[in-house]
Order: sequence, then structure tokens, then C-alpha cells
Amino acid sequence: MISSGLVNVFTHDMQAALGFYQGVLALPETFRTPQDGVPEHVEMSAGGFVLAISSAEAAQRVFGLTPEVGRPAMSLVFWVDDVDATFGAVTAAGAPSVAAPHDTGNDNRNAVVRDPDGTLVELVAKRS
Repeated sequence: MISSGLVNVFTHDMQAALGFYQGVLALPETFRTPQDGVPEHVEMSAGGFVLAISSAEAAQRVFGLTPEVGRPAMSLVFWVDDVDATFGAVTAAGAPSVAAPHDTGNDNRNAVVRDPDGTLVELVAKRS
């Protein structure tokens, strides 16, 4: 039986990744290991969703995995209050724009940026 889960994104640069997710997107940290120095794994809360950032090098050392960091085989989707304002803030902080804010189906407004490793990050809000 599954009791909970999270999405784990791999990075080669923890400081840059945390600067984006904690600094720019302001996701609060809920867990970190190790506690001292640069972490290898950090979990953050995004509403009822848990996002983890893990070192690709630690994944190789601990599990023998070779993650393809930043490959757009997935995207992280965050519901926000104001897509245009959030997009402006994250691109001003240096996140590369993939798709500027635009209206989409289901009365949504969407935009897409990349995190420091190239992972797609979609921002979504209801228009009404």
C-alpha cells in the first residue's frame, strides 16, 4: 500500500536548483540531507505536492543510476495565483522562457520556463 509520494528532480548543481525552487518560487523546505554543507537531497512543499531535488552524483553513488538531468521527458506543473506576475518574477531572476504567458483551454492561462538544469516548469492559473 502506498502512503505518500513525491517527484524527485535530479541536478548537477544543488545550489542553483535550490536558488530557483526555494529562492525564486519560494517553496518551503521540509527535509534535507545531509544537514551540514551542500545537501544531496532536499524536499519542499508545494501545497499538497512534495518536490525533491537530488544530486545526480549521489544517485550514481548510492543507486548506480545515471539520471539524464534536464531532459524534457517531463515537466513540473505549479498552480499559481497570477501566471503573468510569477512568469515575470522567475524570468527576471534568470529562468529561461520557453512559452510566455498565454490563454489555453479549460479557462487556464499558462507559461513555461526552465529551471537551472533545463527541466521544464509550467505555471498555470485559472483566468476567471
